[in-house]
Amino acid sequence: MSDTDKRFLALALSLGRRGQGNTWPNPAVGCVIVRDGRIVGRGWTAPGGRPHAEPQALAQAGPLARGATAYVSLEPCAHHGQTPPCAEALIAAGITRVVAPLADTDPRVSGRGFEILRAAGVEVSTGLLAEQAAHDHAGFFLRAGQQTRPWLTLKLASSFDGRIATATGESQWITAPPARRMVHALRARHDAVMVGAGTARVDDPSLTVRDMGVTRQPLRIVISRRLDLPLSGQLARTANEVPVWICHGPNTDPSLTSAWTGLGARLIPCALNGRQVDPTSALHELGRLGLTRIFCEGGSTLAASLLHADLVDELIGFTAGLAIGAEGLPAIGALGLAHLPEAPRFALSETRALGPDIMHRWLRVPA
Repeated sequence: MSDTDKRFLALALSLGRRGQGNTWPNPAVGCVIVRDGRIVGRGWTAPGGRPHAEPQALAQAGPLARGATAYVSLEPCAHHGQTPPCAEALIAAGITRVVAPLADTDPRVSGRGFEILRAAGVEVSTGLLAEQAAHDHAGFFLRAGQQTRPWLTLKLASSFDGRIATATGESQWITAPPARRMVHALRARHDAVMVGAGTARVDDPSLTVRDMGVTRQPLRIVISRRLDLPLSGQLARTANEVPVWICHGPNTDPSLTSAWTGLGARLIPCALNGRQVDPTSALHELGRLGLTRIFCEGGSTLAASLLHADLVDELIGFTAGLAIGAEGLPAIGALGLAHLPEAPRFALSETRALGPDIMHRWLRVPA
Protein backbone atom coordinates (compact mmCIF):
# COMPACT_ATOMS: atom_id res chain seq x y z
CA MET A 1 0.00 0.00 0.00
CA SER A 2 1.15 3.50 -0.83
CA ASP A 3 1.66 6.71 1.09
CA THR A 4 -1.55 7.92 -0.56
CA ASP A 5 -3.42 4.99 1.01
CA LYS A 6 -1.93 5.88 4.37
CA ARG A 7 -2.97 9.52 4.03
CA PHE A 8 -6.59 8.76 3.14
CA LEU A 9 -6.91 6.02 5.78
CA ALA A 10 -5.49 8.39 8.41
CA LEU A 11 -8.23 10.84 7.42
CA ALA A 12 -10.86 8.10 7.85
CA LEU A 13 -9.50 7.40 11.33
CA SER A 14 -9.61 11.07 12.25
CA LEU A 15 -13.21 11.30 11.04
CA GLY A 16 -14.10 8.28 13.15
CA ARG A 17 -12.75 9.97 16.26
CA ARG A 18 -15.31 12.74 15.79
CA GLY A 19 -17.93 10.24 16.85
CA GLN A 20 -16.20 9.04 20.01
CA GLY A 21 -18.52 9.44 22.97
CA ASN A 22 -21.61 9.65 20.77
CA THR A 23 -22.03 6.31 19.03
CA TRP A 24 -22.20 3.68 21.78
CA PRO A 25 -22.88 0.78 21.71
CA ASN A 26 -21.64 0.98 18.10
CA PRO A 27 -18.02 1.75 17.18
CA ALA A 28 -17.08 5.24 16.01
CA VAL A 29 -16.08 4.66 12.38
CA GLY A 30 -14.91 7.02 9.65
CA CYS A 31 -15.09 6.52 5.90
CA VAL A 32 -13.55 8.37 2.93
CA ILE A 33 -14.49 7.64 -0.71
CA VAL A 34 -11.74 8.48 -3.22
CA ARG A 35 -11.93 8.39 -7.01
CA ASP A 36 -9.02 9.30 -9.27
CA GLY A 37 -7.13 10.76 -6.30
CA ARG A 38 -9.98 13.07 -5.30
CA ILE A 39 -12.20 12.77 -2.23
CA VAL A 40 -15.80 12.46 -3.41
CA GLY A 41 -17.47 11.44 -0.16
CA ARG A 42 -16.78 11.19 3.54
CA GLY A 43 -18.72 10.37 6.69
CA TRP A 44 -18.55 9.14 10.24
CA THR A 45 -20.92 7.24 12.51
CA ALA A 46 -23.82 9.47 13.51
CA PRO A 47 -24.82 10.13 17.15
CA GLY A 48 -26.62 7.12 18.55
CA GLY A 49 -24.68 4.79 16.25
CA ARG A 50 -26.70 5.21 13.04
CA PRO A 51 -26.40 5.87 10.17
CA HIS A 52 -23.03 4.18 9.87
CA ALA A 53 -20.09 5.94 8.27
CA GLU A 54 -20.13 4.11 4.93
CA PRO A 55 -23.71 4.91 3.79
CA GLN A 56 -23.19 8.56 4.69
CA ALA A 57 -20.00 8.75 2.64
CA LEU A 58 -21.65 6.87 -0.24
CA ALA A 59 -24.64 9.24 -0.21
CA GLN A 60 -22.27 12.18 -0.50
CA ALA A 61 -20.34 10.53 -3.33
CA GLY A 62 -23.44 9.53 -5.29
CA PRO A 63 -22.62 8.11 -8.75
CA LEU A 64 -18.95 9.04 -8.29
CA ALA A 65 -18.63 6.07 -5.91
CA ARG A 66 -18.64 3.68 -8.88
CA GLY A 67 -15.06 2.58 -9.51
CA ALA A 68 -13.81 4.37 -6.36
CA THR A 69 -11.85 3.24 -3.30
CA ALA A 70 -13.39 3.32 0.17
CA TYR A 71 -11.08 3.94 3.11
CA VAL A 72 -12.82 2.73 6.28
CA SER A 73 -11.43 2.81 9.83
CA LEU A 74 -12.90 -0.63 10.65
CA GLU A 75 -14.10 -3.66 8.71
CA PRO A 76 -17.51 -2.86 7.14
CA CYS A 77 -20.35 -4.58 8.99
CA ALA A 78 -21.80 -7.78 7.56
CA HIS A 79 -24.95 -8.36 9.61
CA HIS A 80 -28.53 -7.23 9.13
CA GLY A 81 -29.60 -5.04 12.05
CA GLN A 82 -31.62 -1.85 11.95
CA THR A 83 -29.78 -1.07 8.71
CA PRO A 84 -28.49 -3.30 5.87
CA PRO A 85 -24.84 -4.44 5.98
CA CYS A 86 -22.34 -1.76 4.99
CA ALA A 87 -20.37 -4.34 3.00
CA GLU A 88 -23.39 -4.84 0.73
CA ALA A 89 -23.92 -1.08 0.43
CA LEU A 90 -20.33 -0.64 -0.79
CA ILE A 91 -20.81 -3.37 -3.38
CA ALA A 92 -24.13 -1.95 -4.59
CA ALA A 93 -22.53 1.49 -5.00
CA GLY A 94 -19.85 0.08 -7.28
CA ILE A 95 -16.85 0.45 -4.96
CA THR A 96 -13.96 -1.56 -6.44
CA ARG A 97 -11.46 -1.40 -3.58
CA VAL A 98 -11.71 -1.17 0.21
CA VAL A 99 -8.81 -0.25 2.50
CA ALA A 100 -9.39 -0.94 6.20
CA PRO A 101 -6.84 -1.31 9.00
CA LEU A 102 -8.23 -4.38 10.75
CA ALA A 103 -11.14 -6.75 11.22
CA ASP A 104 -14.05 -6.12 13.56
CA THR A 105 -13.99 -8.35 16.65
CA ASP A 106 -17.79 -8.38 16.91
CA PRO A 107 -18.69 -12.07 16.28
CA ARG A 108 -21.48 -10.94 13.92
CA VAL A 109 -18.80 -9.50 11.63
CA SER A 110 -15.27 -10.74 12.46
CA GLY A 111 -13.99 -11.14 8.91
CA ARG A 112 -17.35 -11.75 7.22
CA GLY A 113 -17.49 -8.19 5.91
CA PHE A 114 -14.19 -8.68 4.12
CA GLU A 115 -15.36 -12.09 2.81
CA ILE A 116 -18.53 -10.55 1.34
CA LEU A 117 -16.51 -7.85 -0.39
CA ARG A 118 -13.94 -10.25 -1.84
CA ALA A 119 -16.66 -12.65 -3.02
CA ALA A 120 -18.16 -9.76 -5.00
CA GLY A 121 -14.81 -9.02 -6.65
CA VAL A 122 -13.90 -6.02 -4.48
CA GLU A 123 -10.17 -5.74 -3.73
CA VAL A 124 -9.60 -5.61 0.04
CA SER A 125 -6.39 -4.29 1.63
CA THR A 126 -5.82 -4.54 5.39
CA GLY A 127 -3.09 -4.01 7.97
CA LEU A 128 -2.30 -0.35 7.34
CA LEU A 129 -2.46 1.79 10.55
CA ALA A 130 -3.77 -1.26 12.41
CA GLU A 131 -2.23 -0.33 15.76
CA GLN A 132 -3.70 3.16 15.65
CA ALA A 133 -7.12 1.80 14.72
CA ALA A 134 -6.97 -0.81 17.48
CA HIS A 135 -6.45 1.98 20.01
CA ASP A 136 -9.31 4.04 18.58
CA HIS A 137 -11.69 1.08 18.79
CA ALA A 138 -10.30 -0.42 22.02
CA GLY A 139 -13.44 0.30 24.04
CA PHE A 140 -15.71 -1.35 21.48
CA PHE A 141 -13.34 -4.34 21.25
CA LEU A 142 -13.18 -4.71 25.04
CA ARG A 143 -16.94 -4.67 25.37
CA ALA A 144 -17.50 -7.07 22.46
CA GLY A 145 -14.69 -9.40 23.58
CA GLN A 146 -14.13 -11.67 26.54
CA GLN A 147 -13.68 -8.86 29.06
CA THR A 148 -17.18 -7.46 28.33
CA ARG A 149 -16.37 -4.09 29.83
CA PRO A 150 -15.73 -0.53 28.59
CA TRP A 151 -12.37 1.12 28.12
CA LEU A 152 -11.57 3.06 31.28
CA THR A 153 -9.63 6.32 31.37
CA LEU A 154 -8.65 7.53 34.84
CA LYS A 155 -8.03 11.28 35.09
CA LEU A 156 -6.13 12.77 38.03
CA ALA A 157 -5.59 16.53 38.46
CA SER A 158 -3.11 17.03 41.26
CA SER A 159 -0.41 19.17 42.80
CA PHE A 160 3.26 18.45 42.14
CA ASP A 161 3.27 16.24 45.23
CA GLY A 162 0.24 14.22 44.15
CA ARG A 163 -2.49 15.87 46.22
CA ILE A 164 -6.01 16.61 44.97
CA ALA A 165 -7.15 18.74 47.92
CA THR A 166 -5.89 20.38 51.07
CA ALA A 167 -6.47 18.85 54.49
CA THR A 168 -9.67 20.93 54.75
CA GLY A 169 -10.95 19.60 51.42
CA GLU A 170 -10.28 22.69 49.30
CA SER A 171 -9.58 21.66 45.70
CA GLN A 172 -10.84 24.44 43.41
CA TRP A 173 -8.74 25.10 41.55
CA ILE A 174 -5.46 23.17 41.56
CA THR A 175 -5.07 23.39 37.78
CA ALA A 176 -5.54 26.43 35.55
CA PRO A 177 -8.27 27.08 32.91
CA PRO A 178 -6.38 25.52 29.93
CA ALA A 179 -6.13 22.17 31.74
CA ARG A 180 -9.75 22.33 32.84
CA ARG A 181 -10.84 23.04 29.28
CA MET A 182 -8.93 19.97 28.12
CA VAL A 183 -10.83 17.91 30.70
CA HIS A 184 -14.10 19.04 29.09
CA ALA A 185 -12.78 17.99 25.67
CA LEU A 186 -11.85 14.58 27.08
CA ARG A 187 -15.28 14.18 28.66
CA ALA A 188 -16.86 14.83 25.28
CA ARG A 189 -14.94 11.91 23.72
CA HIS A 190 -16.24 9.38 26.23
CA ASP A 191 -19.65 7.78 26.60
CA ALA A 192 -19.81 8.55 30.31
CA VAL A 193 -18.12 10.47 33.12
CA MET A 194 -17.77 8.58 36.40
CA VAL A 195 -17.00 9.58 40.00
CA GLY A 196 -17.18 7.99 43.41
CA ALA A 197 -19.76 8.82 46.04
CA GLY A 198 -17.29 10.86 48.11
CA THR A 199 -16.51 13.16 45.19
CA ALA A 200 -20.23 13.55 44.44
CA ARG A 201 -20.93 14.53 48.05
CA VAL A 202 -17.98 16.88 48.61
CA ASP A 203 -17.64 18.58 45.21
CA ASP A 204 -21.29 18.52 44.06
CA PRO A 205 -20.10 18.24 40.43
CA SER A 206 -22.25 18.63 37.34
CA LEU A 207 -19.97 16.32 35.26
CA THR A 208 -21.18 17.92 32.03
CA VAL A 209 -19.24 19.21 29.02
CA ARG A 210 -19.35 23.00 28.97
CA ASP A 211 -18.27 25.67 26.46
CA MET A 212 -17.40 23.08 23.79
CA GLY A 213 -20.52 23.32 21.61
CA VAL A 214 -21.58 19.70 22.19
CA THR A 215 -25.17 18.70 21.58
CA ARG A 216 -25.00 15.26 23.22
CA GLN A 217 -23.75 15.11 26.81
CA PRO A 218 -22.03 12.02 28.22
CA LEU A 219 -23.84 10.00 30.84
CA ARG A 220 -23.02 10.77 34.50
CA ILE A 221 -22.17 7.71 36.63
CA VAL A 222 -21.71 7.59 40.39
CA ILE A 223 -20.43 4.58 42.32
CA SER A 224 -22.34 4.68 45.61
CA ARG A 225 -22.86 1.56 47.72
CA ARG A 226 -25.69 3.03 49.81
CA LEU A 227 -27.17 5.61 47.39
CA ASP A 228 -26.44 8.21 50.07
CA LEU A 229 -25.95 11.10 47.66
CA PRO A 230 -27.28 14.67 48.02
CA LEU A 231 -30.87 14.78 46.77
CA SER A 232 -30.54 18.53 46.36
CA GLY A 233 -27.22 18.44 44.51
CA GLN A 234 -26.52 19.21 40.87
CA LEU A 235 -26.74 15.59 39.75
CA ALA A 236 -30.14 15.16 41.36
CA ARG A 237 -31.49 18.45 40.03
CA THR A 238 -30.45 17.67 36.44
CA ALA A 239 -31.06 13.91 36.26
CA ASN A 240 -34.01 14.42 33.90
CA GLU A 241 -31.89 16.58 31.58
CA VAL A 242 -28.64 14.58 31.39
CA PRO A 243 -28.86 10.89 32.39
CA VAL A 244 -27.52 9.83 35.79
CA TRP A 245 -26.68 6.18 36.42
CA ILE A 246 -25.83 5.01 39.94
CA CYS A 247 -23.98 1.74 40.56
CA HIS A 248 -24.95 0.59 44.05
CA GLY A 249 -24.80 -2.40 46.35
CA PRO A 250 -27.61 -4.64 47.59
CA ASN A 251 -30.02 -3.78 50.41
CA THR A 252 -30.20 -0.03 49.77
CA ASP A 253 -32.64 2.14 51.69
CA PRO A 254 -36.03 1.83 49.89
CA SER A 255 -36.70 5.53 50.41
CA LEU A 256 -33.44 6.47 48.64
CA THR A 257 -34.16 3.98 45.86
CA SER A 258 -37.56 5.55 45.35
CA ALA A 259 -36.19 9.09 45.53
CA TRP A 260 -33.47 8.58 42.93
CA THR A 261 -35.76 6.64 40.62
CA GLY A 262 -38.30 9.41 40.92
CA LEU A 263 -35.68 11.97 39.94
CA GLY A 264 -35.01 10.03 36.73
CA ALA A 265 -31.79 8.23 37.67
CA ARG A 266 -31.09 4.70 36.51
CA LEU A 267 -30.08 2.40 39.38
CA ILE A 268 -27.66 -0.44 38.60
CA PRO A 269 -27.26 -3.14 41.28
CA CYS A 270 -23.71 -4.47 41.57
CA ALA A 271 -21.86 -7.00 43.68
CA LEU A 272 -19.79 -5.87 46.66
CA ASN A 273 -16.10 -6.36 47.30
CA GLY A 274 -15.88 -6.11 51.06
CA ARG A 275 -17.61 -2.88 52.05
CA GLN A 276 -17.41 -1.24 48.61
CA VAL A 277 -19.05 -1.76 45.24
CA ASP A 278 -16.91 -4.24 43.32
CA PRO A 279 -15.45 -2.19 40.42
CA THR A 280 -15.21 -5.25 38.17
CA SER A 281 -18.89 -5.98 38.68
CA ALA A 282 -19.78 -2.34 38.03
CA LEU A 283 -17.81 -2.16 34.77
CA HIS A 284 -19.25 -5.42 33.52
CA GLU A 285 -22.76 -4.13 34.19
CA LEU A 286 -21.97 -0.88 32.39
CA GLY A 287 -20.56 -2.82 29.45
CA ARG A 288 -23.68 -4.99 29.36
CA LEU A 289 -25.71 -1.79 29.06
CA GLY A 290 -23.72 -0.75 25.99
CA LEU A 291 -21.01 1.63 27.23
CA THR A 292 -17.64 1.44 25.45
CA ARG A 293 -15.63 4.37 26.91
CA ILE A 294 -15.74 5.74 30.48
CA PHE A 295 -13.87 8.77 31.81
CA CYS A 296 -13.33 8.44 35.56
CA GLU A 297 -12.53 11.58 37.56
CA GLY A 298 -11.96 9.96 40.95
CA GLY A 299 -11.89 10.42 43.87
CA SER A 300 -8.95 8.79 45.53
CA THR A 301 -10.81 5.74 46.90
CA LEU A 302 -12.41 4.89 43.57
CA ALA A 303 -9.10 5.48 41.75
CA ALA A 304 -7.35 3.04 44.07
CA SER A 305 -10.05 0.38 43.68
CA LEU A 306 -9.91 0.59 39.88
CA LEU A 307 -6.11 0.38 39.84
CA HIS A 308 -6.10 -2.48 42.34
CA ALA A 309 -8.57 -4.40 40.16
CA ASP A 310 -6.40 -3.77 37.04
CA LEU A 311 -9.25 -2.01 35.25
CA VAL A 312 -7.47 1.21 34.20
CA ASP A 313 -6.56 1.23 30.51
CA GLU A 314 -5.40 4.83 30.26
CA LEU A 315 -4.11 7.18 32.93
CA ILE A 316 -4.22 10.94 32.27
CA GLY A 317 -2.59 13.26 34.76
CA PHE A 318 -2.75 17.04 35.00
CA THR A 319 0.04 18.23 37.27
CA ALA A 320 0.19 21.76 38.65
CA GLY A 321 3.29 23.54 39.94
CA LEU A 322 2.25 23.83 43.56
CA ALA A 323 2.86 21.73 46.65
CA ILE A 324 0.14 20.95 49.21
CA GLY A 325 2.01 18.68 51.60
CA ALA A 326 1.51 15.32 53.25
CA GLU A 327 -1.59 16.47 55.12
CA GLY A 328 -3.42 16.94 51.79
CA LEU A 329 -5.69 14.33 50.21
CA PRO A 330 -3.68 11.97 47.95
CA ALA A 331 -4.82 11.50 44.37
CA ILE A 332 -4.88 7.72 44.84
CA GLY A 333 -6.02 6.02 48.03
CA ALA A 334 -4.35 3.10 49.74
CA LEU A 335 -3.38 0.19 47.48
CA GLY A 336 -1.90 -2.04 50.18
CA LEU A 337 1.34 -2.66 48.30
CA ALA A 338 4.35 -4.12 50.06
CA HIS A 339 6.73 -4.43 47.11
CA LEU A 340 7.37 -2.28 44.02
CA PRO A 341 6.80 -5.13 41.49
CA GLU A 342 3.19 -5.23 42.75
CA ALA A 343 2.57 -1.62 41.68
CA PRO A 344 0.47 -1.08 38.54
CA ARG A 345 2.67 0.30 35.77
CA PHE A 346 1.86 2.34 32.68
CA ALA A 347 3.84 3.38 29.61
CA LEU A 348 4.19 7.08 28.82
CA SER A 349 2.29 7.96 25.65
CA GLU A 350 2.23 11.77 25.57
CA THR A 351 3.24 14.89 27.46
CA ARG A 352 2.28 18.47 26.74
CA ALA A 353 2.18 21.83 28.46
CA LEU A 354 -1.26 23.33 29.06
CA GLY A 355 -0.78 26.87 30.28
CA PRO A 356 1.10 26.61 33.59
CA ASP A 357 0.30 22.89 33.98
CA ILE A 358 1.52 19.66 32.43
CA MET A 359 -0.68 16.95 30.95
CA HIS A 360 0.76 13.44 30.78
CA ARG A 361 -0.95 10.42 29.25
CA TRP A 362 -0.04 6.83 30.12
CA LEU A 363 -1.27 3.52 28.67
CA ARG A 364 -1.59 0.15 30.34
CA VAL A 365 1.53 -2.03 30.01
CA PRO A 366 0.43 -5.36 28.48
CA ALA A 367 0.90 -8.29 30.83
